[in-house]
Amino acid sequence: MPLMMSEEGFENDESDYQTLPRARVNQRQRGLGWFLLGGWKVLCGSCCDCLAHICRRKKELKARTVWLGCPEKCEEKYPKNAIKNQKYNIFTFVPGVSDSSFQRPTWTFSFLSDHVVKDQFLKYSFVPQGFVLAVTVVREAVDEVRRHQRDKEMNSQLYSKLTVRGKIQVKSSDIQVGDMIIVEKVQYHLYSFFSGACFIRTDQLDGETDWKLKVAVGCTQRLPAVGDLFSVSAYVYAQRPQLDIHSFEGNFTREDTDPQIHESLSIENTLWASTVVASGTVIGVVIYTGKETRSQLNTSYAKNKVGLLDLELNRLTKALFLAQVVLSVVMVALQGFVGPWFRNLFRFIVLFSYIIPISLRVNLDMGKSAYGWMIMKDENIPGTVVRTSTIPEELGRLVYLLTDKTGTLTQNEMIFKRLHLGTVSYGTDTMDEIQSHIVQSYALASSSSTSGSASSRKTPTSGPKVRKSVSSRIHEAVKAIALCHNVTPVYESHASVNGEPESAEADQDYSDDNRTYQASSPDEVALVRWTESVGLTLVNRDLTSLQLKTPSGQILSFHILQIFPFTSESKRMGIIVREESTGEITFYMKGADVAMASIVQYNDWLEEECGNMAREGLRTLVVAKKSLSEEQYQDFENRYNQAKLSIHDRALKVAAVVESLEREMELLCLTGVEDQLQADVRPTLELLRNAGIKIWMLTGDKLETATCIAKSSHLVSRNQDIHVFRPVSNRGEAHLELNAFRRKHDCALVISGDSLEVCLRYYEHEFVELACQCPAVVCCRCSPTQKAQIVRLLQQHTANRTCAIGDGGNDVSMIQAADCGIGIEGKEGKQASLAADFSITQFKHIGRLLMVHGRNSYKRSAALGQFVMHRGMIISTMQAVFSSIFFFASVPLYQGFLMVGYATIYTMFPVFSLVLDQDVKPEMALLYPELYKDLTKGRSLSFKTFLIWVLISVYQGGILMYGALVLFESEFVHVVAISFTALILTELLMVALTIRTWHWLMVVAEFFSLGCYLASLAFLNEYFDLSFITTWPFLWKVSAITLVSCLPLYIIKYLKRKFSPPSYSKLSS
Repeated sequence: MPLMMSEEGFENDESDYQTLPRARVNQRQRGLGWFLLGGWKVLCGSCCDCLAHICRRKKELKARTVWLGCPEKCEEKYPKNAIKNQKYNIFTFVPGVSDSSFQRPTWTFSFLSDHVVKDQFLKYSFVPQGFVLAVTVVREAVDEVRRHQRDKEMNSQLYSKLTVRGKIQVKSSDIQVGDMIIVEKVQYHLYSFFSGACFIRTDQLDGETDWKLKVAVGCTQRLPAVGDLFSVSAYVYAQRPQLDIHSFEGNFTREDTDPQIHESLSIENTLWASTVVASGTVIGVVIYTGKETRSQLNTSYAKNKVGLLDLELNRLTKALFLAQVVLSVVMVALQGFVGPWFRNLFRFIVLFSYIIPISLRVNLDMGKSAYGWMIMKDENIPGTVVRTSTIPEELGRLVYLLTDKTGTLTQNEMIFKRLHLGTVSYGTDTMDEIQSHIVQSYALASSSSTSGSASSRKTPTSGPKVRKSVSSRIHEAVKAIALCHNVTPVYESHASVNGEPESAEADQDYSDDNRTYQASSPDEVALVRWTESVGLTLVNRDLTSLQLKTPSGQILSFHILQIFPFTSESKRMGIIVREESTGEITFYMKGADVAMASIVQYNDWLEEECGNMAREGLRTLVVAKKSLSEEQYQDFENRYNQAKLSIHDRALKVAAVVESLEREMELLCLTGVEDQLQADVRPTLELLRNAGIKIWMLTGDKLETATCIAKSSHLVSRNQDIHVFRPVSNRGEAHLELNAFRRKHDCALVISGDSLEVCLRYYEHEFVELACQCPAVVCCRCSPTQKAQIVRLLQQHTANRTCAIGDGGNDVSMIQAADCGIGIEGKEGKQASLAADFSITQFKHIGRLLMVHGRNSYKRSAALGQFVMHRGMIISTMQAVFSSIFFFASVPLYQGFLMVGYATIYTMFPVFSLVLDQDVKPEMALLYPELYKDLTKGRSLSFKTFLIWVLISVYQGGILMYGALVLFESEFVHVVAISFTALILTELLMVALTIRTWHWLMVVAEFFSLGCYLASLAFLNEYFDLSFITTWPFLWKVSAITLVSCLPLYIIKYLKRKFSPPSYSKLSS
């Protein structure tokens, strides 16, 4: 809550009051492995959670009374202003990491299989599991240390606190409610003309890049010195913490005066956390801290994201574990359950443990890292950063894309395009006519006498019956646009020799090159820049006055009596000014056509022209005015001030008083402004739609603006109808509007955040079902929490994968809630980029990121995962055949280094080289985005493809084992040599069969692995008979078995590609 403001600063300090990052809580899913291994933890955890809930009951948020500079007077204990992004503490680190590891069925089942029996030949079976767990622990420990260091750095930042003894430095974590903090400007060294106000940046809170004007409490601003803040007895009554970042109600009361001073407080008197003071220096009293700040309340907690491919592989792993147990039981049953059958059962489970290879997780994780490296090295999408390497396959499975508007689809740069006066319209090519009319109008006014000038200016407003000239109407319209706004001209200060700004107004450079405009809305800046281009320039503004410069250089001064800011409910803003030269009081207003249509006098052109401009993608504003007498204004001011002091229903009472003025206003003009789109937004959105991705636009902007951008970006096609969901406030209205919407077909939906909240409260399932049928959905006036809520609704009701893309701090919640979050590093800072899984520099890069890299990552991981499973199943099949022939003995077929080498140097490199495979070229994937639709069906990895690989494994394993047993002559060691060599060759040939596009590294990997095996034969005396493997019988037997195991599969693949080719092969040919 700003109490005092100054341009020069109260004391020189380089600290600034910025927002602290949000705390993140790690949410963990608990899989079957965790349940089987640690069932006892369920009971203990539940008890601990229950005790924690009792000890930390959720505190009810209440309104508060905050005394200036007296934290000790606070009636309640408020949360500490500290952040904590750590997942674990010293006690929960090891259990937490272990819990996370056991969520993976591959790791869990392998651990159970290998450690349930302690046999001599299994004494080193813990090594691979221990290695994987150690890698996980080290990685988590490094990340945890880094998080702790970042938290410590942020919590230790020093801020200036004002006390009775003067200014002291305090850590951010020590700031309390009631403290008075000095907030200084950051980064920008600009000078504005008035004290008692400052500009702030809110891009990390609401996504809007323009500066917003904030006003100090008038009572404290008038104090002669800073130290007087401690000599007054005053307090702030503030509403309870809430989510809404666009409203605030409170009162400031000073008790040590007679009578007491009461001053109403609104959103204009607040500096929220997550905002930065851009100009001026502020002394503020802290009202909310920690988790009760608006930014924290609107922040959703981060979660550990698990890809859909990982979930599918987990299900297959569970099926394999079941098959492993069933096969072991069958083996024991065929033995007749004789002897220590229970022990034999577990021995068989261990022997068949290769069905679930632990290398599956290692290969997939390495593959994900490789995909991330390829994405970041892609020259076609420079600047792309992969921040989460665990879910690159999600880019190939997306169905819903939820995007922000400002800074994501648009550049947030407005250009004035059209001015319509009812009978005549001016575009960009005819603006010189408006400029000539303005020059003539003010030249005529300056040459006339003062009385003549006054009468000539009163004539146009005498009534609608008088026919006005085009020049007069243009003059009034341009003047209204130049006056009705919240724009402030800002001039760069000239640094003197000692580095301090020269702040004297007389020395300020009023030249056009030195002037910039700041406002909360880019539309208003575009309008004021346009009036400057046609000759009427805003040169000065403070809290009570503004000045315009005419084409001839004359300064027109106006006294600001009242300002009515824009709100989402009113959809309009107004200003009452008194012209100093004439004393004339005029009420100007501009707003959306839906709000202004009932306010202005009757006309027959407004609705039609608004529709025409909207179809061109322009943002329209209706401008009107009304002349007031002194008596009318005094009556209004008394009623308005009384309404502003109300504690209950203040907004309604203030709105009612303002509406008493909004009657029969004179319509002046209609303006059209275009928001520049990002580069290649239209073709990118078309590409995504053709790929079967449904696009939802979630924005905090107003409905009209969002609708215009949806049309101009072709998010909604030109021949598509738009259903604007009417505002609803209760269940009955929501029911009627949903029924009306149900009757519409193939139309885009536009709905506001308030109406959305009502619909989700009463008809959540029905609304989501209807919205998912729409080709496009636009949600406007969405808070950050609502954006994340919409993402979760789509996940729950559709079970499809969602992607969220944004560029501001207000998009972080949505990005973190989505299955795949993409951040754009742009004008709104890096907060969204840092919180996202993937960071890009332009929206158009998302096309290649999804169509090329998403497709390749998913197809490659699906092939890699299934091939690693095949590698384990084929050797388990051979073990089963071997045990069956030798009286179901639980004796391993291959031991020692053979098993280690099989999973590593003999087959690892060719198998891992599948991460370089691709079915179509990148250019083809971008040219035919329809190929992406097949990926969302999950056909590359399904129970069907899994069963095919199982059949292949059973066939090849049986051929290899039976062939070796049939062809061996005398010694058992020959069986091992023949079968193992044929197994290695079969795996290498199967890799070649799986590859669709060869890469030179694949060839190198094949020959390198074969060379390693041949070279290692000389050192495997313990397993092979070297004299036998150098004979021709060994070679032809191995060749024959390998040929029988692989040739039929090559024939089947050839026939399938010839008679039933996949879609990508048709394009390749």
